[in-house]
Amino acid sequence: MNNKAPIGIFDSGVGGTSIWKEIHKQLPHEATVYLADSTNAPYGNKTKEEIISLCIKNTEHLISLGCKIIIIACNTATTNAITYLRNHYQIPFIGIEPAIKPAALMSKTNSIGILATKGTLSSKLFHETSKALALDINITEVVGEGLVTLIENGDMGMAQTTNLLKKYLKPMLAANIDCLVLGCSHYPYLIEQLKKLLPSNIQIIDSGQAVAKQTQLV
Repeated sequence: MNNKAPIGIFDSGVGGTSIWKEIHKQLPHEATVYLADSTNAPYGNKTKEEIISLCIKNTEHLISLGCKIIIIACNTATTNAITYLRNHYQIPFIGIEPAIKPAALMSKTNSIGILATKGTLSSKLFHETSKALALDINITEVVGEGLVTLIENGDMGMAQTTNLLKKYLKPMLAANIDCLVLGCSHYPYLIEQLKKLLPSNIQIIDSGQAVAKQTQLV
């Protein structure tokens, strides 16, 4: 990147700050603008049309601030709206999707788990990606209902959060997964709790570093 215009980043709340941290780590001299749409969080239970409408507003606000590139630091927004945004705006977009491919390559049991929002797991882009990248892999998909709201409220360490995680991990453990894909940018804030609940052989994978590296190349 060769100009001083900022990198724009948006998410449905504070979750995308996990992506922002990776970008700041790899591109420390770049200015950034982070838009947290906490008013409309979570995006995961909204329709595709609602998600696109919110993403248009976020995009136009970041463009008005002079951003040179926009990072959609939200899996649900990426899988539902990035194609529309790329077709309607000249600015480059980088999205975040569940890291199915690296998980499929890493797995020794040929079984991986994906914890994501309903909006991500039900999207056309997610199904196309999972079908193309994990043909010989068993994928256990679980909707993390309620987790985004708890994270937005700062309740990551509460008993309610732990109980929900235990519930959501149960079918994955029964399927003998050895990789857990975090399919929401909020979920990296639960990694410490997840490590306490998962066997040590299960790898936890999120997309933050990959997004930062892709941003560096644009």
